[in-house]
Amino acid sequence: MGRQHNRNGVVTLKTEKGGETVTVTLPVLPALAATWAAGPCGDLTYVVGARGNPLTKESFGNEFRKACRAAGVPGSAHGVRKIAATRAAENGATDAELEAIFRWHGGAMARLYTREANRARLAKEAMRKLANDDGTSIPAPDDPVRARGRKTT
Repeated sequence: MGRQHNRNGVVTLKTEKGGETVTVTLPVLPALAATWAAGPCGDLTYVVGARGNPLTKESFGNEFRKACRAAGVPGSAHGVRKIAATRAAENGATDAELEAIFRWHGGAMARLYTREANRARLAKEAMRKLANDDGTSIPAPDDPVRARGRKTT
């Protein structure tokens, strides 16, 4: 991906995975735009090697892993993709939106992320429904304090 793919802050490019070519259109997030502006970047690709040549995806993965080790943190380029999908799902991205961002299709991969995010969100919402009026605990069915407050007929 390089400057030629970026029009007014939106990147459009064709990618290949599993023998299939897919066109991806993505707005450039401010953090990425700032990174590119800080450079250095190549002419036809933003990310280049030490000699200024474009990196293959394998070379990029190797360089990224080396940088993680040098920084003393675990990580891989695939890990960045995974955390991006997780964050998007946790922020409410739908299966279709994840597929558009990550060039997936068929729904299975997107559902891995949205199912977990939805489960966590729904559990939080459900627990609030179990809390008593003070939001502290689940009242016992025969709680005399709660029973006094109820109207009986």
